[in-house]
Amino acid sequence: MRNEILELLEKNSRLSPAEIAAMLNMDETAVADEIKAMENENIICGYHTLIDWEKLNKETVTALIGVKISPIRGEGFDRIATRISKFDEVTSVYLMSGSSHDLILSIEGDSLKDISRFVYEKIATMDTVVSTATYFVLKKYKDHNVIISDGPESDERIQIMA
Repeated sequence: MRNEILELLEKNSRLSPAEIAAMLNMDETAVADEIKAMENENIICGYHTLIDWEKLNKETVTALIGVKISPIRGEGFDRIATRISKFDEVTSVYLMSGSSHDLILSIEGDSLKDISRFVYEKIATMDTVVSTATYFVLKKYKDHNVIISDGPESDERIQIMA
């Protein structure tokens, strides 16, 4: 039951317990209780609204920052990752494998200069940070499983006439 509820909420967090119950042919109270229990257990960690700020002409810049770290004995990457997570500019922190970077950060700011300043003033100066690499997002095509388009979908297949 939990997995089915979570899969629906992950796609659309605005679904009500009544709607979920109807979709899963379950009791509404049972669904509401299960959602509340998963929130209390931190299985559901929050709800997210995906906004296309470009349509509102609000300038925002997103960057992915690769961070190479010298881990601390007995603590690994957890202490530095937790510290970095507390910055308001940081939207996500991921521990990576198979990369030249140990952490990948997702950062949002008002300008390229804001992002650059954040990296060289707050991240690069940390004692365990060895190096950083900044990748600016030029355009988002899909985010949180949502395709972001500029207009109505079009069929871009080539027509072949016989």
